[in-house]
Amino acid sequence: MSTSTRTTRLTYAVCGLLAAAAGMAVGHLVAAFVNPAASPVLAIGSTVVDATPTPVKEWAVQTLGTNDKPVLLTTVAVVTALASAGIGLLSRNRHPLANALLVALAALAGIAALLRPASMPQDIVPAVAAGTVGVAVLSGLRLLAERIEDSAQLAARGAERRPEHAAATVPDRGRATSGGQAPESPLDHTAYAPGTPGTPARRSFLLGAAGVTVGAAAVGALGQKLGGGASTPADVTLPAPASALPPLPTGIEGTVKGVSPFRTPTSDFYRVDTALVIPRVDVDTWKLEVDGMVDRPFSMSFKDLLAMEVIEKDITLNCVSNDVGGAYISSTRWLGVRVRDVLERAGIQSGVDQIFSESVDGMTISTPVEALTDDRDALIAIAMDGQPLPARHGFPARLVTPGLYGFVGATKWLSKLTATTYAKDKAYWTERDWVTDAPVKTQSRIDTPMGLGTYKPGKIPVGGVAWAQAGDGISEVEVRIDDGPWQKATLGPDGGTTYWRQWSWVWDATSGRHDVTVRATNGKGEVQTDRRTDPFPGGASGYHSIVVIVS
Repeated sequence: MSTSTRTTRLTYAVCGLLAAAAGMAVGHLVAAFVNPAASPVLAIGSTVVDATPTPVKEWAVQTLGTNDKPVLLTTVAVVTALASAGIGLLSRNRHPLANALLVALAALAGIAALLRPASMPQDIVPAVAAGTVGVAVLSGLRLLAERIEDSAQLAARGAERRPEHAAATVPDRGRATSGGQAPESPLDHTAYAPGTPGTPARRSFLLGAAGVTVGAAAVGALGQKLGGGASTPADVTLPAPASALPPLPTGIEGTVKGVSPFRTPTSDFYRVDTALVIPRVDVDTWKLEVDGMVDRPFSMSFKDLLAMEVIEKDITLNCVSNDVGGAYISSTRWLGVRVRDVLERAGIQSGVDQIFSESVDGMTISTPVEALTDDRDALIAIAMDGQPLPARHGFPARLVTPGLYGFVGATKWLSKLTATTYAKDKAYWTERDWVTDAPVKTQSRIDTPMGLGTYKPGKIPVGGVAWAQAGDGISEVEVRIDDGPWQKATLGPDGGTTYWRQWSWVWDATSGRHDVTVRATNGKGEVQTDRRTDPFPGGASGYHSIVVIVS
């Protein structure tokens, strides 16, 4: 393949690539005014999330952590770029088909947006805008690319004709004209020949491509700023709790370096969900609907919710995807309304075994009705750590159910509670074969020393956290070095049975490679199992163990 052929193909590939980029950018901007989740890339990405098999999702969470969403969106963008580059190549000779394929790409994004659980008819608009702009840009850039080809062909034909006309048009170079200079050939203008670098055709294409690139970047950035800036309104005033809890005690993190803070800062609180874009919720129009198998279905505004009795609860939340020793667990003080009070107002009918909750973006979660009506005081939370819920953690209201993993009791951006049965309604995770009742398993974790770290012989602080929200809290933590006896650790402050417990132990370490293992006993006297299981389908189990090098 000649250099000119490769350059030509690259030019048309760039046409397709920039057309898709411009279309996606405009679609992203339009979505900011319609529905941010309807942005073409986000709509496709959300569809991919829903279609991904559970083992692959678990691998992504375990391997990529909180970077799973950026990696997914990058993958969607790369695949789109490759497809659009191919469309650009096709446009060289079959531009109607290329336009049709570009429209088809936009149509796929539109269909994906319309198939989202909480979609509305106008969610097709961003895809329409993306397709329209994409075709327009592809057509314009293709015309500029064709001019480069035409110029190159003219230059080539001129070069072929030049030798046969040279004798007639170029006089003897040794004989001067009457002006003292030898005349030039009328075709001796190769420095200005069309199609060569620097000619108007090529400059026009480069300027057009640069303009599209800059424009797409600016439009996309504006769309991200307008559509991705979900935040907590500053005018939300939190009501005082009916009975304020005493302040949480000071943790041991100040004396045992490396142990997780007793109270997780909100900025560090884990976030695992399927939302590629954080929903924007207006508290002035937000409603919580309560329906299904109830005597008195009703809806309430945010002001109505704040007017009910609110309480404080210190609760540790876990993600079911948290592997043994994993980081997807956090603890803080929550403020909210008892779910029990809301359901009592509706009057649950006999036969109800689950509350089917729904978020504003259409996510659904099933929670055993007993977990929301017993004395554990599950909350419709409106605040965490003394401040209104941040948007990324479910503003304006979310479920917080002590003792259950988040996938069955922590619906964010809550909009609906439906009293129903498991036989009638299946929620998002239930359809994917996760368990319906998921009590948190008794677990413990080593935070310090670091696994595979190297330390000097002598006294080494060992510490971490343990939790058993479904087992009446933690009563004991033990540490073992290699195959030695279990050693009782010192427990940190007590934040209640639904809150994690810090622990520490001093190890008189000797040289060598050592295995450090921890286990916990809950308030019921049950020792956590050493049987190792994966997070799917009801939570991981097993001892957390690390390797430490002492030398």
